[in-house]
Amino acid sequence: MKRNIIIIVLLIVAAGAVIYNQAGDNIKAAFMQEEPLPTETGAKAGLLAPTFTLKGMDDKSYTGGGARDKAMIINFWASWCGPCKEEAPELSKLAAEYADKLEVYGVNVSKYDYEKKARQFVQDYQLQYPILMDRKGEVFEGLYKGQVFPTNVLVDRNGVIQEIILGAPDPKDLRKKVIKLLK
Repeated sequence: MKRNIIIIVLLIVAAGAVIYNQAGDNIKAAFMQEEPLPTETGAKAGLLAPTFTLKGMDDKSYTGGGARDKAMIINFWASWCGPCKEEAPELSKLAAEYADKLEVYGVNVSKYDYEKKARQFVQDYQLQYPILMDRKGEVFEGLYKGQVFPTNVLVDRNGVIQEIILGAPDPKDLRKKVIKLLK
């Protein structure tokens, strides 16, 4: 009788180990409590992304920040910026590849640029994602405290800034960060 109980206990432990190995992360997620969303808004990782509305080059209005169906990259750039030119092809690829899960907003900080040159930049790099015009620099300087070009703000679906990247990241690193953001 004692031997049968020991065998049953060992079988239960073995079955539990197999189940845990197969679905461990899902089990952990089911029992772990999610962290509450931040209530403070600001230009810093861990805070809610400041909400803004800007007109795009297509004359439509676009709103950034806040909870949404997709994660978001807000890319602040200028046409004369060398690193902006370097990162434009990768941003374009990411926007197309993850269109169902990711929004990319290119924000031209027109206060430091010429609209004609910005439009030529968009044409040269065949950018297909929305290009917004921050004509007075209010979003870049005021809300996001921007200082360098490019600046990429990675925002999750809850509207929380996960990371702010100053300068052009290596394309492989940016891709890894986007994949992490989409999880």
